[in-house]
Amino acid sequence: MSELVIEQFMCRSDNFGVLVHDPDTGLTAAIDAPDGQPILDALDRKGWKLSHVFLTHHHADHTAGLPALHDRFQPRLIGPKRSMEKVSGIDLPVSQGNVIEWSGRDINVLETPGHTLDHVSYWFSDDKIVFAGDTLFALGCGRVFEGDYAMMWESLEKLGALPDATRLYCGHEYTLANARFALSVDPDNAKLKARAEEVARLRRDDLPTLPSTIGLERQTNPFLRADEADLKQAIGMPDASAESVFGFLRDAKDKA
Repeated sequence: MSELVIEQFMCRSDNFGVLVHDPDTGLTAAIDAPDGQPILDALDRKGWKLSHVFLTHHHADHTAGLPALHDRFQPRLIGPKRSMEKVSGIDLPVSQGNVIEWSGRDINVLETPGHTLDHVSYWFSDDKIVFAGDTLFALGCGRVFEGDYAMMWESLEKLGALPDATRLYCGHEYTLANARFALSVDPDNAKLKARAEEVARLRRDDLPTLPSTIGLERQTNPFLRADEADLKQAIGMPDASAESVFGFLRDAKDKA
């Protein structure tokens, strides 16, 4: 089994477009569809034909490109069962615990609601890759629009429990702003300081900050560390529950 080839590029103002290509079978999947033309351009550049789209949630900046992709390639659309009333054309609706066979690989569906109620993430367990959409970001997490803090924290715990070596891809290039907030609440974290410097260097050079890894996020992302004593102490909430700490952090980030 050859290693998957992942092509990552910018769409819209700060969305990531991602293509996943299996050189053995020739199958190519898009993770979400923020904008049709950049995805079509990337496919043409690589000489790939789009066979599938894995949809994480219904927001327009993740679905706007679907019509253009369908017109050109008619890819099989895999998406959350809870998205079916909001997104037309889902061929395979999925929910928690489903395992999709794609190109000889097992793709595990994780329901990760909070940002939206329909949000799912896709864990390519054979390849140690997770596509987390807008639930987990590098050094951050998505705003809680449709769910509640308890729901979002549970989703982050689910992603944080994946193996440390799991590569993380997410929906937006928000890492520089996330690093500034993370340092404001966790200023004595040496690993975070080093990472923030690296993020700043990458963005100065107009380079992407992704992929990350689950292990790195567990060490440096305050939203994944809401259950850890060091972070609780740093924000003056030593005896608070992880859910309460997460809620405090999310409120503070929303106001930052």
